[in-house]
Amino acid sequence: MTDLPAPDPSAPPEQGEPSRRLLLVHAHPDDESINNGATMAKYAAEGAHVTLVTCTLGEEGEVIPPELAQLAPDRDDRLGDHRVGELAAAMAELGVTDHRFLGGTGRYRDSGMMGAEQNKRPHCFWQADVDEAAAALVEVIREVRPQVLVTYDPAGGYGHPDHIQAHRVAMRAADLAAEPAYRRDLGEPHSIAKIYWNRAPRSVVEEGFARLKEALPELPFPAAASVADVPGVVDDDVITTVIDGSGFAAAKAAAMRAHATQIEVVEPWFALSNQLAQPLSAVEYYELVRGERGGDASGGSQETDLFAGVAATEEGAA
Repeated sequence: MTDLPAPDPSAPPEQGEPSRRLLLVHAHPDDESINNGATMAKYAAEGAHVTLVTCTLGEEGEVIPPELAQLAPDRDDRLGDHRVGELAAAMAELGVTDHRFLGGTGRYRDSGMMGAEQNKRPHCFWQADVDEAAAALVEVIREVRPQVLVTYDPAGGYGHPDHIQAHRVAMRAADLAAEPAYRRDLGEPHSIAKIYWNRAPRSVVEEGFARLKEALPELPFPAAASVADVPGVVDDDVITTVIDGSGFAAAKAAAMRAHATQIEVVEPWFALSNQLAQPLSAVEYYELVRGERGGDASGGSQETDLFAGVAATEEGAA
């Protein structure tokens, strides 16, 4: 897969382009499908412009299928190239046509789990200069001009160094992209109206694992994961926004299944390389951390649209 050719970054969106533009920043191939697959499919189907930026190729991941074991980093070290193809297949399942790797394909290498030797390698994402990496994302932001950005919380959901770094880079890029004096060679300044972090409400996760306990004897997985294994779990009142992607459950499952080196899917459950089963949900949850909550949440209820409060004002803007 090659990166899509970028139009002139100094030009605003052309007339006739989608009025709703969503940008997601993720650490590795497969993170997007697990966290936001239903959301991405839903908005793409509704005609929004969905852009995914992935920060590494996921070179340090483990490999599930025995027949692909030679791809692993301690063998042929070809997993990253293979995962580029998996990501392309996942994007086709979600209907997303705009995907880029931060700084170009292979610019930053997977850093491995926190504390691993890979964290210290000079070209890994964890060692990247945040402002330098953010500049590459600023160019995308100023080209695409999204109203909405989705990324991780400061802990990266579960403490993975690449997820933490993706959070830092995304938030820094959002600030720099709006700064009129910053790098005009990267395009005209643009302010992102709303920024969300991926979240999972504790009550929903607990209910999902309760159902999994009953289903587990019929599954090919030896055991279940725990609530602590789910990234971004928070108290329910932290959740500001719920996206019901139930109509796109099959697309999300297919996208996750496309990441075959990393995920095994038995709907509505899945497992990573640890073989610990987890619920697969097409309802996805977010915390709005920057911007105004939409009108449908004015009474204190949760938003049901990431673009709530901005879609109307941006309609037809191009």
